[in-house]
Order: sequence, then C-alpha cells, then structure tokens
Amino acid sequence: MLRQDLDLAWMLQYENIAWYEDGKVYILDRRIYPIDVKKVVCNNHREVAAAIKDMVTQSAGPYVAAAMGMALAAHECAGRSETDQIDYLTKAAHTISHARPTTTWRMQKITEECLNAAKDALKFGIQDVSEAVRDLAIDQSNRRYEGIGKTGKYLADLFPEKGAIMTQCFAETIVGMMLREAKKQRKDIRIFCPETRPYFQGSRLTATVCRDMGFDVTVITDNMPAAVMKNEGIDLFTSAADVICCDGHVVNKVGTYQIAIAAKYHGVPYYVSGTPDQGHPTVDTVKIEMRDPEFVLQAMGVPTANQYVKGYYPAFDITPPELVSGVVTDQGVLSPYRLYEYNGVKDQFLV
Repeated sequence: MLRQDLDLAWMLQYENIAWYEDGKVYILDRRIYPIDVKKVVCNNHREVAAAIKDMVTQSAGPYVAAAMGMALAAHECAGRSETDQIDYLTKAAHTISHARPTTTWRMQKITEECLNAAKDALKFGIQDVSEAVRDLAIDQSNRRYEGIGKTGKYLADLFPEKGAIMTQCFAETIVGMMLREAKKQRKDIRIFCPETRPYFQGSRLTATVCRDMGFDVTVITDNMPAAVMKNEGIDLFTSAADVICCDGHVVNKVGTYQIAIAAKYHGVPYYVSGTPDQGHPTVDTVKIEMRDPEFVLQAMGVPTANQYVKGYYPAFDITPPELVSGVVTDQGVLSPYRLYEYNGVKDQFLV
C-alpha cells in the first residue's frame, strides 16, 4: 500500500495521530503539542472515547482514533463466540461514535465500517480480529488522505503566486495537502494563524504544521483577524469544517463565523474545504456542542479571570452560505448553494 502521508508534517503521519498496537491505542496529546510531545495510552475502547471527548485529539484526529479504538475493542473481546464479539463491538461502536455530539453521524460511518470488517474476519474463524480492524483503519486514513490530496490541489489552485492566506483552528490533513501542493506549484505564500482559544490549536498545531512544511507562518490572537486582513493584505481565508450542511451552512470551530464576516467586509474570499454531509441536509439537524465554560476562564491551565465570573463556550459556530465563496471538495469547487452537485455525497463521510 502506498501511504498517502508521505512528505507531510510529523504530526500528520498516521502513527502520530492515533495508533493501535499490542492491546493499546496511543493518541498524540494535541492539547499540549508541540510544547510537550506525549501520547495518551488507552487500555480499552472506553478510554479512547473519553480521550476523544476530552479533546486529546481534535479536527480529523478523532476519526482515526475511533477506528483504532474499534481495533482495541476487537482485542478486548477476542476469543469469545462470534455472536458475543459482534454484540460487544456493536456496543463499542455506539460508545465511540457518540463521544462528541456534533460529529456523531460521521463517527458512526467510521465505526460501522470497522464493525463490518470485524464481521468479515470472524467468518474466517479468526479469534482476534483486531489486526483486521487496524488494517481497515489504515485503509480509511489512506482513502481520506488521497481524497483530501485532490481537495488540497483545488484549494492551492486558488492561492495567488505570492500572497497571504489566513486559516482558522486546525484543519488537519488539508493544511498539509494544500501546502504540499503549493510547494509543487512554487507558490510563495505567507500564512496567518489565529491562535484559536481555548486549546490554541491554531498557534500550536496549524502553525507547527505550516512551519514543518517549510512556509512563513505568523500567529495572531483571535481578536486580530479583521485588522490583519486590512493591514497585511490577506488574499484568501480558508478553513475546514466539522460539518458542511447540504444547505450550505458551515459548522466549524467557534470564531469561524466572525472571521467570515470580516472577510466579507474586506473583500477576502472564504473557501471551506470538505465534503457535504448527507447526514445534515439542513442546518437545524446540527447540535452545537457546549463545552465546560471554565476553559474560557484560563489559558493552558493558567487562570485568566476573576474566580467569581462566568464563562461561555460553544465549541462551534455556524457560518451561513452567503459568507462562503465556495466549498472546495475532491471533485472541485462548488457553490454553497449547489452542494447537491457533489457526486457520491451519499457515500462520503470522511472530511
């Protein structure tokens, strides 16, 4: 198998996202990377679900962790009857896929495919199907990376020969793919990354990947995007999305909406990358996850507010289609109002 993670930044290598081996799942702790490089060790699938819920890994990382978690679940029930193993894995799939409410539909697709791989292996009398599930997990990542590689080319085609790009949060694989393609096209671009509180994914993760890929990258605070667009001549704003509704609404890390508003005002196009979600035909099918408000009252564990004040922390916000210049997919750039033109939307689930 030709691995699609070749030439990408270290943290985008499969083993450095989430990996099943010898009855454990190792997940890079993105809450502290790159200040500290540690992996959370999960001894059972419930610990994998907890790690996903606690944002040990974010962006597309949970999709990899979910599949590796299913491999671990297969190891946990190895040796039982075929019926018992299928029952155990079905319950594990529900636990893992429901770790975070906003992305449940996609997670269910991933765990369902893992469950089917386990069933197929069990038909051959294999007692421990964990390796079969892990192989499927690697194949899932390879297929996703290959598709995002096509998306990355379409996105990089939109970049100027020499200019400035603004990102939001951590767009995972698409960041690596768009920059790999920009290198191929010999485009000289600067990247500006808002820090993305409260986990600082932009400053720690996106900026690190951009730097590892050899690009000029500048971190800005979350209240600077409008000023930077005006003062630094930003040519394009781009993000990935946790959900792209088929009606054109984009659900992404909170803060995306306000940057899109600033971009519209300054005449900066906003391109979101990903796949339309058949599981979300309209925006009212999306449940916005509310996280612990205490997180906004501190920065990386250091209190930043009076102990008696309250915090407010929606994990995502919703950007309406009128603020979206285009949805960049592996099949080309689509209008947010014409996502029904995406062929195979019923079969796509990995963004």
